[in-house]
Amino acid sequence: MSDYLVRAIAFDGQVRAYAVQSTETVEEARRRQDTWATTSAALGRTLTISSMMGAMLKGDDKITIKVEGDGPAGPIIADANANGKVRGYVKNPHVDFDLNAKGKLDVARAVGTSGTLSVVKDLGMRDHFTGQVPIVSGEISEDFTYYFANSEQVPSAVGAGVLVDTDHSILASGGFIVQMMPGADEETTSEIEKRLTDMPAISSLVRDGKTPEQILHTVLGEENVRVLDTMPVQFECHCSRERVEMAISSLGDEEIQRMIDEDQGAEAKCHFCNEDYQFDVEDLQELQSNDSNSPS
Repeated sequence: MSDYLVRAIAFDGQVRAYAVQSTETVEEARRRQDTWATTSAALGRTLTISSMMGAMLKGDDKITIKVEGDGPAGPIIADANANGKVRGYVKNPHVDFDLNAKGKLDVARAVGTSGTLSVVKDLGMRDHFTGQVPIVSGEISEDFTYYFANSEQVPSAVGAGVLVDTDHSILASGGFIVQMMPGADEETTSEIEKRLTDMPAISSLVRDGKTPEQILHTVLGEENVRVLDTMPVQFECHCSRERVEMAISSLGDEEIQRMIDEDQGAEAKCHFCNEDYQFDVEDLQELQSNDSNSPS
């Protein structure tokens, strides 16, 4: 089944909820980044949550997220838009550890327990919305829960789980975000808190093949959920050779000539998708202005 996301309301509009199946999306990121198991989980959780945060946007709006802890994985960067497209990378993909005391991948050790979680929303206006909070656990989901409560003042429950197979491929990935709307009553809040306490780990739900709808039914109760719409989700990078050519051209003729003289070419690699763009001498000469590469 291809990845998709569900948007819903619950308890007669007192709750806004999102859930996503992101297995193929995270596997594509793992394949492109060549992440090891623990960094696959860290990157996968971030991508999963980013896809749902992107779904909170409208039109051409987009969001960029940076998880920068003091662990060996280094920063995790992800961005997403309102149309289900998400991409991301981790600076040091080859980080892995033994399972932690709970028998799970030790994401907190890879990410670190000190640092910042930053969110930048490009809403098509001159100034971007920027929110930043300290990392509280390094487990990703708890850090985003803290972000929503403290930066956006929206009480939220965030869960994301990634299961890595023995061959390092992604076996299953998914998550949810549940948010209390203004005016939600204490009875509703208490019921959701109890359900969250009693529910299995999100990774268990994903492992058992629960759909996004079924995940929300587990969190909120089937009778309380009304699905508004669904949206395909996928890893998509918007880099291209044309974009790289524009970037090289913007360096100016003198810098391009230095590339020709010293390196006999140029190479550019996209952080997000690892696509490699090669430019030989002739390619670079074509990017110079006509005056620069004409015979003297």
